[in-house]
Amino acid sequence: MVMNDLFHPTLLQRRSLKIVLLGSLLAWLGFASTGPLGATPLPADSPVRGWTILSGNEKGARAVISAAPAYQVNQIELSQDIIGNLNETADAAKCALVNQLIDQAHNAGIPEVVVWDRALYKIDYYPAEFRTGPNGTIDLDNPAFWEWLKADYRKMLDRLPKVDGVALTYTFTPTPIEDQYSKKLTSPQQKFAAVINAIADVIVGERHLNFYVRIFPNDQPQDPVVRDTIRLLSRPEIRLMIKLTSLDYFLTSPDCAFIGAVPRPTVVEFDAAGEYNGQGLLANSWVDDILNRWRRLSRKPNVIGYAVRTDRLKESRVIGRPGEINLLTLQLGAADPDVTSEQVYDKFITDHYGAAALPEVKAAFKNSYDITTSILYTLGIVLNDHSKLDYEIYTPPYGHLVSGRWLNPPVVYVRHGVNREFHYWRDVIDHLAPAFVKDPAYKQAENFVPTEDERKYIHPGEAMNEEYLRYIVTEKNYGVALAEDSVRHIEKARAALTPAAYEDLHAYFERTLLTARLHRAAASAYFGFRVWCRGKDFQTGYVHDTVQKGLAEIQEVVPLIRNYPVKPPAAAYTWVSDADSAEHYFHQIVDGWPRVTQQDIVNPNAGMKFPTTEP
Repeated sequence: MVMNDLFHPTLLQRRSLKIVLLGSLLAWLGFASTGPLGATPLPADSPVRGWTILSGNEKGARAVISAAPAYQVNQIELSQDIIGNLNETADAAKCALVNQLIDQAHNAGIPEVVVWDRALYKIDYYPAEFRTGPNGTIDLDNPAFWEWLKADYRKMLDRLPKVDGVALTYTFTPTPIEDQYSKKLTSPQQKFAAVINAIADVIVGERHLNFYVRIFPNDQPQDPVVRDTIRLLSRPEIRLMIKLTSLDYFLTSPDCAFIGAVPRPTVVEFDAAGEYNGQGLLANSWVDDILNRWRRLSRKPNVIGYAVRTDRLKESRVIGRPGEINLLTLQLGAADPDVTSEQVYDKFITDHYGAAALPEVKAAFKNSYDITTSILYTLGIVLNDHSKLDYEIYTPPYGHLVSGRWLNPPVVYVRHGVNREFHYWRDVIDHLAPAFVKDPAYKQAENFVPTEDERKYIHPGEAMNEEYLRYIVTEKNYGVALAEDSVRHIEKARAALTPAAYEDLHAYFERTLLTARLHRAAASAYFGFRVWCRGKDFQTGYVHDTVQKGLAEIQEVVPLIRNYPVKPPAAAYTWVSDADSAEHYFHQIVDGWPRVTQQDIVNPNAGMKFPTTEP
């Protein structure tokens, strides 16, 4: 049976029916609450079509689960604020909620519910008798520790008698596995594998549940730590979950090279809400990008399906909102490899807003990708802090989040009115990165230091100039124009929409437009001021006027955002706080730039003020 057949709706419905009937039979026999007999994990030949819930909002989680059957979802993942670590099951209220959500999903015909876990937990969770290594680390050579660890997992899983699987994150955890003591396990890979294998002995070997190990590639695709850890995993049943792009969900990054390259069943993690892309509060219909990536990745060996994040915490779920189209894209793409993006737009908009509204609403939706990549991104880099407006305090976009790290050669062609190719390091980072970030004294996390090949393109000191300021302003103007266009299309569709739908869509795209204008203003002022501070030779009329216009637009847009009458849903990203961020730059430019930004490295423009009126 080929992969396309595995995703056939009729076959999946039959499997789901059989699983539900089996569960009913077990319950009738009295086995439903006796540990693993109450679980029905997806079989090895069943593709995974998963939705992941992050938010701890119970009402929202239930709404997502209720919507899932219509999208032929066969897996629900409960993660982060619902349950991020299995030891949270010791909290009776949290454990009860998780079990209730598991039951709701099963009762809806969704066969597999997976909970998230991380290993290791905080160090003081583990008994002192095992923390006998240097500096209180765990002695991994103590056989009693491994017996305790397995017993602990049995106890935690006993509290979730009907759970069908566990998704484990084993890196960047509260207690780093690689830092624990061992003479026998001489590499991080061996330590990682030892912990994963011990947990798998319980989850797979004893409970016969599905076990998904989340690998988080944080460097080049040939990273030996990830590669060799996977090679040391003992049980062939262990599956992998890998994010769509390395590190995080960046629209300008290539597909993660680990996907399909590792000989284990692999689920691809998508993000419908956009952690760095507006978190569902801004225009986020990326139909072509999602469809094209799924087509490429689903053809790769070892790929067995997807799990897509449906929210970015709090009330940011895309269900019932325009971003729900991203979920439909994956469903239709998995069911029909020949489906087109036009068909996806047509179905979603017709079903949710009516056929009469289709032409104008579709035109508005189709601008979303380019709005996002010209406003929240700058010349190909994701220049924001998890969607928040920030060009300087959050510095990873100038280093380890650069999409060029996974491209050879590291070049990007930027459209958006700019229409030219840039080398990510020589052109983009060397010019856009603040001087203190490029200073050799600036300390970055050990894993995120640029490579020697990357560093050769980066020169200490300020390099922003009028040429690159023009590129930035051109790109931001492009994003503003597209956002304005989307608002106009929604206004033209008003007669074809219900009053509630019109209000929702108009606020959605107007919020996007205000954000685009604020980014244009802040980027013009911030990057222009950096050029202006380089001295008289750089203080051209264009530079002066660009900074002046940026400052004026900040003052104009900030109150519009703060007083906007339709408040967006709460997310990890607080939309109104962007006004504070822009105002922060305004005051630093007008009142005097601080002496240092981070790590006591002196800014070259320390104390400088921009004259807001002509001399």
